[in-house]
Amino acid sequence: MKKIVFVTGPDAEYGFRLSGIAHQVTKEEDAEDVLRKLMAEPETGLVVVDERLIRGVPESKLREMEKRWYGMLLVLPSPEKFGVEIEDYAMRLIKRAIGYHVRLNL
Repeated sequence: MKKIVFVTGPDAEYGFRLSGIAHQVTKEEDAEDVLRKLMAEPETGLVVVDERLIRGVPESKLREMEKRWYGMLLVLPSPEKFGVEIEDYAMRLIKRAIGYHVRLNL
């Protein structure tokens, strides 16, 4: 059975560990290396990463890493409210799913 690993910053360390879920704590500058290591492990099937950690990682790099991996990468929305950034993340997901930019009026 493949394992699920959560990757978060130090502020969410104890919540996931208390639940018994596999958890990796990292800083934003080390997040890309941690993701690459987890994706290289054959027993990892799903990596859930805190959105705040991958802000500095270009979308193209994330796609490249996912293409080489047989598992799934899921971005966990930040608990902080950023307004425009939340909409931008949603728009990126929609664009990725359907292949082009859609303008939404909410």
